[in-house]
Amino acid sequence: METLTRNTSWQERIQQWQADFPHLNVQRLIDKSPTLKNDKDAFILECLAEIDESNPDWTYVASRIHLEDMYEKSAHNRSTPGPYEDFYGLIQTLIEKNIYSRNLLTYYTKKEIEELEDSIVPDRDHLFTYIGLKTLSDRYLAKSKAKEVYELPQERFLIIAMVLMAEEKASKRLPLVKEAYWALSHLYMTVATPTLANAGKRYGQLSSCFIDTIDDSLQSIYDSNTDIANLSKHGGGIGVYLGKIRSRGSDIRGFKGVSSGILPWMKQLNNTAVSVDQLGQRQGAVAVYLDVWHKDIFPFLDSRLNNGDERQRTHDLFTGVSIPDLFMEAVENREDWYLFDPHEVRSIMGYSLEDHFDEKRGSGSFREKYAACVAHPDLSKEKVPAIEIMKRIMIGQLETGTPYMFYRDEVNRMNPNSHAGMVYCSNLCTEITQNQKPTIQDEQYVEDGKIISVKTPGDFVVCNLSSINLGRAVTNGVLKRLISIQVRMLDNVIDRNTIPVLQAQLTNQSYRGVGLGTFGWAHLLAKKKIDWESQEALDYTEEVYEAVAYHAIEASADLAAEKGSYPLFEGSDWQTGDFFIKRTFDQEGTWNWKALQDKVSKNGMRNGYLMAVAPNSSTSLIAGSTASIDPIFKKFYSEEKKDYKIPVTAPDLTHETYGYYPSAYDVDQHASIRQNSIRQKYIDQSISFNLYVRNNIQAKELLNLHLSAWKHGLKTTYYTRSTSSQEEFDDCEVCSS
Repeated sequence: METLTRNTSWQERIQQWQADFPHLNVQRLIDKSPTLKNDKDAFILECLAEIDESNPDWTYVASRIHLEDMYEKSAHNRSTPGPYEDFYGLIQTLIEKNIYSRNLLTYYTKKEIEELEDSIVPDRDHLFTYIGLKTLSDRYLAKSKAKEVYELPQERFLIIAMVLMAEEKASKRLPLVKEAYWALSHLYMTVATPTLANAGKRYGQLSSCFIDTIDDSLQSIYDSNTDIANLSKHGGGIGVYLGKIRSRGSDIRGFKGVSSGILPWMKQLNNTAVSVDQLGQRQGAVAVYLDVWHKDIFPFLDSRLNNGDERQRTHDLFTGVSIPDLFMEAVENREDWYLFDPHEVRSIMGYSLEDHFDEKRGSGSFREKYAACVAHPDLSKEKVPAIEIMKRIMIGQLETGTPYMFYRDEVNRMNPNSHAGMVYCSNLCTEITQNQKPTIQDEQYVEDGKIISVKTPGDFVVCNLSSINLGRAVTNGVLKRLISIQVRMLDNVIDRNTIPVLQAQLTNQSYRGVGLGTFGWAHLLAKKKIDWESQEALDYTEEVYEAVAYHAIEASADLAAEKGSYPLFEGSDWQTGDFFIKRTFDQEGTWNWKALQDKVSKNGMRNGYLMAVAPNSSTSLIAGSTASIDPIFKKFYSEEKKDYKIPVTAPDLTHETYGYYPSAYDVDQHASIRQNSIRQKYIDQSISFNLYVRNNIQAKELLNLHLSAWKHGLKTTYYTRSTSSQEEFDDCEVCSS
């Protein structure tokens, strides 16, 4: 496909588009209204009007027209004869306009930048659908502060590659930049939204989400709020664990019944989420998690409902419940459940209940400690039927989509770094499960006229994300090559990033945790002509995710041999081999897991956490595929934002793939759970897994879905999306990868 220049006549352009899309009658639109020749916006609208389930490729014609408009504006603003000329000049110009960072010219010489310019392939712009190109150009390409077009799509990909490879050895740096550009420009993968938006620019950071653990002290509560505000300001989504904070009616310094519980602090976080937005692009996004045994669980579950006392509501926070196996057993058996105040448990029992989990299904330290709390005569407790709490959970889910479910025992049993800590909750999108610990201020004093604060840093989790486009990468047979460069890119985010919260930087370095994920599962199944609910789909889930896991672990082990293991490798499940043993990987199948286990033991692992599947709604649109592991909503729909409504069809929709695209609400959710159970075996962290239900679902049916998810070993579930409130759901943009 030939790239058109500024000097190409309009008729030549039409002829080129007609040649590229012979099955579409492009000339007919012009003949219908000759004025379209001089009105690109009108021409795009005409193309979009042609899009339906039988004519999906009109989106590419519309994309070409939009590209030509971008090319002309960019060339005009940059004073070049055509698009993609003088890449070095673009970098200089945007540095002068305070958009790009000067570091780009510190790491790379003019000669190197000119060599990299030669690797740009403009024709890869033709891979974009219209909605993908518009999303990329509107929200991620570098523009002047007056919103003038300068940077073009392939240049954004190359800038990202340059930023992430900037500190590689000089002898390898340019080949690695070109390899990263290859992966991005073919749309084989996407990077996280903050990386896509901020790489190479003067502002913003590159990581997606963060998880904080708040200690039971006024200092910790307010310090965390400040940290959360700073991260939100720089474009991060936040998960917050509240389970250590004492409940309403607890004592403070021995004064009985004076604590107000967690709700006032939730109100404070709610105000922070609203008032401190993410780089001026969107409202701050914060999810709060609480243990199901906490005395404040009922007001917590009611905090997002649309009725009741507004003084007890935090509509702008998302909620998640931390659930032990024992609670699900009590729900299933219709047994009683006991609620405790964590402060009182610490004071009387001498331990924190939240610091324990069941090491095995059906037995372990959590249920032992819980039983001791139930039996202790001096410990106050509230007895409620477990099913009543579960009912409140499900009512909230059908009304608001939340709370998210966090199955804490399974998470901690499978935590590859349980030797170094505990996982209390997940993040804003439920795919990250890493060790957590609150930061404690030890002392504060004055020295030489300055106030010095001394803190013991906790584990403040950082999510560094990117995702494989399964619909394109698997079918093109590039998984091994792709994942090798992708893991390196993710690892480099850790060193190239600047995080405004120091304990998060320290945690990032200690674990070097990343989250390599996937999207386009529905797209891939349709291209392979595999029914969603079939046994073949389950078998294919195993095949694909085993390959992804093998290549990802191998890439991290190879990187460890080159650069060293993460500091906490010794004693981890990676080092002991328990990671492989717990998952009972097939030693005699397609992949030689024993050989990989030996390699990890010898080389180490560069990354303590490696895989996580994020929601990635916006980046999957850019890549022209389907979101995450979800089925599609509709084969044909309109993507609506404040300033546009664009028709979109399922990717690669033909008469052959049509029947393999079931609607999410028509899919048997138990089939999706079974798929995810297989997938979870190979993902060391977790998965943003939605449940799709009709608004008339019976309580028993929804309960059975949750019981099934728990029994199948899922670590988390994300939204419960019901047809009655479908429009209310908005995936976490920052976790889109």
